[in-house]
Amino acid sequence: MSNATTIHSERLDLIPMTPDFLQACLHRDADAAAALLGLPVADEWFEQEWLIALRLELLLDDPTYQPWSVRAVVLRASGEMIGHIGFHTGPDPDYLAELAPKGVEFGYTIFAPFRRRGYAEEASRALMGWATGHPDVERFVLFISPENTPSLKLAEKLGFGRIGDWMDEEDGLEWVFAREVFFQLITKK
Repeated sequence: MSNATTIHSERLDLIPMTPDFLQACLHRDADAAAALLGLPVADEWFEQEWLIALRLELLLDDPTYQPWSVRAVVLRASGEMIGHIGFHTGPDPDYLAELAPKGVEFGYTIFAPFRRRGYAEEASRALMGWATGHPDVERFVLFISPENTPSLKLAEKLGFGRIGDWMDEEDGLEWVFAREVFFQLITKK
């Protein structure tokens, strides 16, 4: 199994969520989850039961997915979990083969009390920076609802361009954005 290490940025730590942690979360065992993560788990995270179950299933099916899976976004100064971020699959999944070959999709959530402080941008840059250089990753991909103005603005700020549309069975229409890995190297702060 590939080990997943914590990714560090200026203010944040992106801490991998292990199968044991996700299992504790599904059972809503906050004490066990906190012990496994090494810090208190935000109440908002426990509301993401569908995501917790999905990521746990993927990790149990393929332990090599761990470095790519969901991570807690932690504000280092206070030790607070302020959101989560992670890749939806490992690199170059079949569903992206035509639209964005050698791509990898990621998603993020910053909990409401911590928004508008640049944390989503910082976490996204750190995650993409970590994946840069992987031989099977040539582009990063985001699927964003046309109504999600903050995420659309963030995608633009990060250098993503719209490459298509996707009709999600649950979420409806999503716009698909991509950007080449080399863009990260050129625009890195």
